[in-house]
Amino acid sequence: MFDENFVIEYFEKLFERLKKEDIKQRELKISFIKNKVTAIIGPRRAGKTYFILKFLKENKNSIYFDLEHAAFKDLTHKEFFEIISIFEERFKIKVKNVLLDEIQRIDKWEILVRSLLDSGYKVLITGSSSKLLSKEIATQLRGRSLSYLLLPLSFREYLNFRNFNLRKPFSLSEKVKIINFLKEYLEWGSYPEILLEWDKKEKILKEYFDTVLQKDFIERFKVVNVEIAKLIFEFVFQNFSKELSINKIANFVSSKLSKNVKNIVYEYVEKLPESFAVFFVERFEESVYKRKSFMRKVYICDVGLANIIGVKKDFGKRMENIVFLELLRKTNEKPLITVYYWKDYQGKEVDFVIKEGLRIKQLIQVTYASARDEIEQRELRALVKASELLKCKDLLVITWDYECEEEFKGKKIKFIPLWKWLLISN
Repeated sequence: MFDENFVIEYFEKLFERLKKEDIKQRELKISFIKNKVTAIIGPRRAGKTYFILKFLKENKNSIYFDLEHAAFKDLTHKEFFEIISIFEERFKIKVKNVLLDEIQRIDKWEILVRSLLDSGYKVLITGSSSKLLSKEIATQLRGRSLSYLLLPLSFREYLNFRNFNLRKPFSLSEKVKIINFLKEYLEWGSYPEILLEWDKKEKILKEYFDTVLQKDFIERFKVVNVEIAKLIFEFVFQNFSKELSINKIANFVSSKLSKNVKNIVYEYVEKLPESFAVFFVERFEESVYKRKSFMRKVYICDVGLANIIGVKKDFGKRMENIVFLELLRKTNEKPLITVYYWKDYQGKEVDFVIKEGLRIKQLIQVTYASARDEIEQRELRALVKASELLKCKDLLVITWDYECEEEFKGKKIKFIPLWKWLLISN
């Protein structure tokens, strides 16, 4: 049985907080479909709770349950409906949207969600990455869900959090400021709390790294051998934006422990992407069998986390990781987009192959170059060869600070600085 006065006090304090607090707008656009729950998923500390609070602030006909709050401990499903009635009567608000934060706290939460949907409410849920995965949502709700991925801040959001007003055209001094912010973004990543507590950024990132490893990997998957899990995690974060085979990871771990642990490594590595901390990108091949047999490239949810294990600040690799995350954000709006990399038997490589539906839409190279003569010919030759084989004419090279459009070996290639691409990529 819940304490009605305690529940009312919770909502009163929540309204006071919303009046005082300036919650920054995120770019993620969500929608509701009748009889479907909208779910926000993503890495730990990416801002899911603040996203839902911003929605609450802008949609007054909503009720927000912070399911980690003591007021809602051990509620029965029936009691949620009772609280909605009390809320409507006390605050004279007709509830249309039910917002459930940390949904995994409720026993058999999927039954409650379906009941709310069947009662005509729109339902928005979030959950800890260690407890609520997209595949679990799909399994429990059986096609009655829409999932959206919320990552740490995009560069546009980063500038907004820095209170930098984007105006076009940019003056030279504004461009200098933007590039300096981009260096920060590449060096320290883009977790929202980092910007709010800049002086404590190293401590915060260390805490995030340890928590993701412990909660979202070791505890989430009931990992028995913690030492192996830590070695895998650190190795992957040391080698982001690179090709990695499970065999290579297994050899590394086995060498460190002086014993063969390949079977355990194979099992653990396949679970990594479910933490939302690590993403694997497959090599493009028409044959699914071939695609699954090649090495994958690995990217991480935030480049700032790599600082914790002393990774050298290779800006080229960090640029590539940032581009991948931006491409991943696009899948919220265009769910048919799939990201691959391309490589031929001679070792020519293209960083990103963007496929939308059945069509190869764009080929992208990323290079830390500020002038045309710094761009290696092999990168352009790889782009041209992939263009011919994959029948794609949209060729892009993302640079540090070089912009042009030229013809190379009969193909038109566009060069654009990273900062500009990040600002216009929406």
